[in-house]
Amino acid sequence: MLPALPVQYGNLVVWTLVLLLTYAFSAFVFRIVERLQAQALARSRDLATLNAVVEERARLSRELHDGFAQLVAYMLVRIDTVTGLVAAKRASEAMAELERMRTVTDDLYQDVRESISELRTRVSERGLPATVREYVDAYEDRHGITVSLQGEDIPRGLPALVAFQLLRIIQEALANVRKHASARNAWITFNKADGNCLEMTIGDDGRGFDPDAVSAAAQKSFGLAGMRERAEALDGELKLESQPGHGTRVMVAIPLNGKKGANRRGPLAPASR
Repeated sequence: MLPALPVQYGNLVVWTLVLLLTYAFSAFVFRIVERLQAQALARSRDLATLNAVVEERARLSRELHDGFAQLVAYMLVRIDTVTGLVAAKRASEAMAELERMRTVTDDLYQDVRESISELRTRVSERGLPATVREYVDAYEDRHGITVSLQGEDIPRGLPALVAFQLLRIIQEALANVRKHASARNAWITFNKADGNCLEMTIGDDGRGFDPDAVSAAAQKSFGLAGMRERAEALDGELKLESQPGHGTRVMVAIPLNGKKGANRRGPLAPASR
């Protein structure tokens, strides 16, 4: 028969087992909590992305509605003008009015096609690199403007909300190139600054303009406020550089670690072609 352990040794063994079991149970609970936190964070990001998509579609719907309403009002006025010119047998002036109406209609048609293209993009599913390349290819085919992707490769694995907002900035900037710049070439560059900041530039070789001389209404038509709000929603910043005859550059800096201003290099440097 084995001799019985002294009471103090027996208590020590019991407490050791209790501690081991407590540690194992705590580690198990902590793993579950960490998993639940990761799932909650992922759901939160998905909800933020979904909310951004819903808001974007609502904005595009408003723009399409407003665009059609303005076109109808414009057409009604111009049709009356053309009718009066035809009745007065001023055929050349009537043809000029019809040509202006055609130009306005063509511009709206291009806007509608771009808006439909934006609604169809699924950057959260396909990732930013594939979506940008597909959009750029379609843009070149539709508008005859060459768009090159320069610098580092388009970053992969970006959070869906970041990729979504960057894509919308690209689309808005390229829409401005099509409508206002009279450019033949445009380019998009990506660069990681200090490993913690993503810099993106959309530039063109168009006619450019003086940003200080542009009215608030014109800035709204350029979508500058919307692009700036998208960058700021990601704790980033957006700057615009342009000069008459020297093209335009839209520059965006986004912190990759999600902290505003972390390891930022100061003002964005001018982009080079």
